[in-house]
Amino acid sequence: MRAVVLGIGNTILTDEAAGVRAAMALEGAYQMPDNVQVIDGGTSGMEMIEDLSDLDLLIVIDVVKTGAEPGAVVKISGEQIPVFFRRKLSPHQIALPDVLASLELLGTMPKEIVVLGVEPVSLELGMEMTPTVADKIGTLVDMAVAELAARGYQLSPQPATAH
Repeated sequence: MRAVVLGIGNTILTDEAAGVRAAMALEGAYQMPDNVQVIDGGTSGMEMIEDLSDLDLLIVIDVVKTGAEPGAVVKISGEQIPVFFRRKLSPHQIALPDVLASLELLGTMPKEIVVLGVEPVSLELGMEMTPTVADKIGTLVDMAVAELAARGYQLSPQPATAH
């Protein structure tokens, strides 16, 4: 069984950084078993095909525009996934649907895809996320851990380091 947690986003567009920041926080908080990989997808595209081929589980963490209130955290899975990728919910979403379409053509599509997202407050140019979205990073990490655990992937907390 192989799983990938993919954090997507552009770190110079305020809340757009949420996916990348959540992936970094997940890696900082937990040791990944050999069959779980955390990828900072940034704004990459087709170069991710190999990493995303033949997965049992792909968890995508991203900002999403669903019309919910800013800061709302959403989980999109199952039958909602094809709909999610047809509607452009994320500013840089050009790349991921192309990658998934290619994986489908190659017959190496992930068996299951779960999108964990947060509704942005701002997508303006800037290095700092809004407090509303920054406060949700821990929630996104917890959700990713819960999704992995529900499917039998065991993560152990990173040992505390002495200061």
